[in-house]
Amino acid sequence: MRRVTKLSDRRSEFPDPEQALDEPNGLLAIGGDLSPERLISAYSCGVFPWFDDDSQPILWWSPDPRAVLKTDGVRVTRSLGKRLKQRALRCTADRAFRAVVDGCAGARRDKSGRNSGTWITPQMKLAYARLHDLGYAHSIECWAGDELVGGLYGVSLGRMFFGESMFSRATDASKVALVRLAGQLRAWGFPMIDCQVMNPHLASLGAEPMRRRAFLEMLRKNDLSTTRRGTWRLEDET
Repeated sequence: MRRVTKLSDRRSEFPDPEQALDEPNGLLAIGGDLSPERLISAYSCGVFPWFDDDSQPILWWSPDPRAVLKTDGVRVTRSLGKRLKQRALRCTADRAFRAVVDGCAGARRDKSGRNSGTWITPQMKLAYARLHDLGYAHSIECWAGDELVGGLYGVSLGRMFFGESMFSRATDASKVALVRLAGQLRAWGFPMIDCQVMNPHLASLGAEPMRRRAFLEMLRKNDLSTTRRGTWRLEDET
């Protein structure tokens, strides 16, 4: 019988993600902390944290199916293609990680696509800032002149990028950031971006469902020794 595992405060290992609940979809474990060691362990085995309140225990998830976006499969509409050609929006990498996380933490839709406040709590902000300082978490910023108008952030291990969140304060800004990220990852040999949970917005960008077993098999083949730690830079960044 499947049941939610209570994590040890001393060990960062996770149970087999295939033991996650069917309802709610993907709930695997509860408790623990957001230390860099535990987060790296989580992403390495296909698990991510998602909870609403720092006063409550951390919830850990591995849903089935998983939402993934192939780096050569981002859907570019005619209007988005036109905006990319205009180059009115400039993209950078790892120039303003904390500001991007703050932007993502504003009122927005949650991971299921419903209107929500934010699931990026102060504890989450601090945890991913630590991962960024260690060279594992990265951001793509989208600028209109000197103003940050959109972006995204996530975690990179081996040749996998685990997307966490994106935001936009200008038309298509987050989409422009995603296109630039996908292009750079493709050049580096990354096959796909993990988008975690499917919603209509992700589907419109080209994300597809992948069965958890297939996703976990890709993770097992992912060589963590190839992780591109440190500050990222886009190849044509100015």
